[in-house]
Amino acid sequence: MRTSRARGRRRLVVAAAAVAALCGAGLMQGGGAHAQGTAAETPWVVSLGDSFISGEAGRWSGNSNDSDGGYSGTDRAFDPATGATDEHRVYGASYDNACNRSDSAEVNSAPVPAGARRLNLACSGATSTAILLPGHGGSPFKSEPSQAQQLQKAVTGHPVRAVVVSIGGNDLGFEDVIVSCSKAFLSPFGATPCAPTEGPAVKERLPKMRTAAVKALADVTTAMDRAGHPAGSYRLILQSYPSPLPDGARVRYPGEKYDRLTEGGCPFFDKDLTWAHDQLVPEISTTLASAARASGAEFLDLSRAFDGREVCSTTTVQAGPDQRPSGRTSEWVRFVTTGVPDRDSARSPCTPTTTASSPSAPASASSSTGPPATTAVSTPPEKARVRCA
Repeated sequence: MRTSRARGRRRLVVAAAAVAALCGAGLMQGGGAHAQGTAAETPWVVSLGDSFISGEAGRWSGNSNDSDGGYSGTDRAFDPATGATDEHRVYGASYDNACNRSDSAEVNSAPVPAGARRLNLACSGATSTAILLPGHGGSPFKSEPSQAQQLQKAVTGHPVRAVVVSIGGNDLGFEDVIVSCSKAFLSPFGATPCAPTEGPAVKERLPKMRTAAVKALADVTTAMDRAGHPAGSYRLILQSYPSPLPDGARVRYPGEKYDRLTEGGCPFFDKDLTWAHDQLVPEISTTLASAARASGAEFLDLSRAFDGREVCSTTTVQAGPDQRPSGRTSEWVRFVTTGVPDRDSARSPCTPTTTASSPSAPASASSSTGPPATTAVSTPPEKARVRCA
């Protein structure tokens, strides 16, 4: 049975190189923990921020246009034994308030010291305000207290190895950019690329994104200090985002035809693809690196972590009856889906899929005093619904 591929809402979901991020950040070594707990207690590793690090798209193990068998084995919420789909299988109780912290999120997938406590406080859709302490402008988000406030309470009395933060995409309005570009491609009359208008607009917003990230990191540092963990006793890492799309020369659907929409799920002009890959994502990464340096944090550059595994890349294939999902061949980005999406599908862009959780090459976090490190990985009708949550 084939799914309908030319109706309703469209959205883009991006995956992240999850394990590479934390493993490459060196969480297995260094960064002495300030232990307030017992001497034998293993340090904690904590993640904060948006859906990219909450593991929103961890439900998926690749892309498929075939709906049988849990979309050819790519839907981890699907139970083959019963034929039923239950998102709680992936997100647990966090699915109820739509924070969607998956079992394959970075903090849950990374190889950390044996017995280490893993804590995921990130929430899908979060902006920097969701991290800020209440006295600094923070406010509850999706019925949950400030993430910095939760952090302070959780780690008081416990040693901490690292706090990893992913924030800025929603402050920048990345969702609106992708929606604008996909709508430009789908326009029935006078369709033109979005880059000439979106590029300058994004540049104007980048300084505000930097300020938002700096404030969020400052409150993380304050929360940790209040919990008995002075700066330098743990690793504070700010990570960036990978490009979900290849440049225009590496799309397996040539000619800017509608098969990019109906088959590949990547309805964008070549010019916009190249702009997003070669300029937009690197500019975001450079801005976040600057925020990390200003905050005394380390920086983990993921801007090139998906090269060769982007949606519609010539070096990837979709899963199907004769092609099982694989970390080596599948797209690490959730494609634009058709029809009326389920609740999870409407909220999981810019986030890591399970196939992206085990890349073969590590990433590395740079010191805030040095140049940003580069991650190496070998290997949104009605309004388009896209969220870099």
